[in-house]
Amino acid sequence: MDNSGIYVGLDIGTTSIKVIVAEYVKGQMNVIGVGREPSDGVNRGVIVDIDKASIAIKRAVESAERKANIQIHDVVAGIPANLLRIEPVRGMIAISDSSREIGNQDVIEVSNAASVHNLPPEQEVVDVLPDEFIVDGFDGIKDPRGMVGVRLEMNGGLITGPKTIIHNLKSAIRQAGLSLVDVIVSPLALGRTILNDGEQDFGTITLDLGAGQSTAAVIHDHHLKYTFVEQEGGQFVTKDISVVLNTSLDNAEQIKQQYGYAVADQAGSDSFPVNVVGQNDPVAVTEEYLSEIIEARMEQILTNIKKQLEKAGALDMPGGIVITGGGAALPGIETLVERIFETNAKLYVPDQMGLRHPAFAQALAILNYEGRMSDVEILAKTAMVSSERTVSETPQDDVIDEKPKFKRPQSSERRPEPQQERPKPAKNNPSSTAMSDRFDGIKKWFSDFFD
Repeated sequence: MDNSGIYVGLDIGTTSIKVIVAEYVKGQMNVIGVGREPSDGVNRGVIVDIDKASIAIKRAVESAERKANIQIHDVVAGIPANLLRIEPVRGMIAISDSSREIGNQDVIEVSNAASVHNLPPEQEVVDVLPDEFIVDGFDGIKDPRGMVGVRLEMNGGLITGPKTIIHNLKSAIRQAGLSLVDVIVSPLALGRTILNDGEQDFGTITLDLGAGQSTAAVIHDHHLKYTFVEQEGGQFVTKDISVVLNTSLDNAEQIKQQYGYAVADQAGSDSFPVNVVGQNDPVAVTEEYLSEIIEARMEQILTNIKKQLEKAGALDMPGGIVITGGGAALPGIETLVERIFETNAKLYVPDQMGLRHPAFAQALAILNYEGRMSDVEILAKTAMVSSERTVSETPQDDVIDEKPKFKRPQSSERRPEPQQERPKPAKNNPSSTAMSDRFDGIKKWFSDFFD
């Protein structure tokens, strides 16, 4: 299948919503637009107010539309790892005609058989991930199409998540006037993007340090094996600074970004002014004292994550830990992670222009995952949609879209010349606008990012 086209990735975070527009051409991703706006109606990575979240999503999408010069209608969104369950599944079907080659429909049917699973009432299927296919007892097959046999089996993984989180995500996006094309498991997408082939094969831990929560995920044999969500993140560091220094949350966030270090030993003795509530004159605070506040909270967060990873037996992975997320922007975070986890750690920062900050890693990962899905993975998602429609008692309104989730974007026109009234969103597609316009847009993204 040809994955060429325009893709829009939506990352709904606790403090900000990121939208990235990218064009896939011959397997290469080119970012053409970025939108980032303050988040609202989101707590610890989960939508808790659909109305407020939909307005924030719309603002971020409109920002990306202006910079990419397209009209956005379809988006791909990530779902956080909160209460995700990963279970092994197995399906089998009989091939009626042994002389007929196995085709797309057979892959869909065996994936559908594997996804039929008794779930708790509060859980919903998020994804079906084929590990291997078995044709007449011959295992280790990644793509059985074109083969012949009388029995087709599939071993894979079934990922389920809380219905409430999924419903709120769908509702907020739909209320923002957008069509949700696909839901991607965020830690799975992140692992495929920030880890190289060897790290995914031998085993590596990804550590996403967000504002509202911190997520650890174990990737081994190119599969997501385990996730853990610590319900604290960079927002809690900001609150600590605000309380200790008796300053506002906005001031605390600003000085954290400008003067803070994750390890106090790396901070200097230079002082900076802090506006203190109830005092007319600023108070001088040293970088070292500020970093001691930051280090105490970060150490607590990382220690809690370490305890859970130890229980899962995941700390012996040869790939170590790869850190990303907005909280990973603190200088010295690698040193602190290595000291607490007693393993090697490295920082991942996207290298695309305008995205060179770890806070954009998740949105970029969502795009990368969707654009690089294999034919078999797309067919398995098709089975999941058909299974939901036949087995689930959820009303038709809850189905993401009348089209299958794996539907790929098609070409359409660029946004017309600006008029007095902004047109409503339409399909995401490229135009024949000159390349110079795109480079002008890139300069604007870079400028907006540092505003």
